[in-house]
Amino acid sequence: MSFVNESTVDRIIRVVAGVLLLALGWGGVVTGTLGTIFKFLGFLPLLTGLIGWCPAYSLFKFRTNS
Repeated sequence: MSFVNESTVDRIIRVVAGVLLLALGWGGVVTGTLGTIFKFLGFLPLLTGLIGWCPAYSLFKFRTNS
């Protein structure tokens, strides 16, 4: 895919971070305002990791893949 701007390692880290944030927020480990932030913030790295495209990387013309 020509629109992919993340390396495999970058994508794995993003997916793991997203799943971790979602588990902390939705699992009730972190509660209150921070838990709510984790619930919604976890979707961003998860989604960008699964798709392989980061809008911030595109904005700054940055790539982690070859």
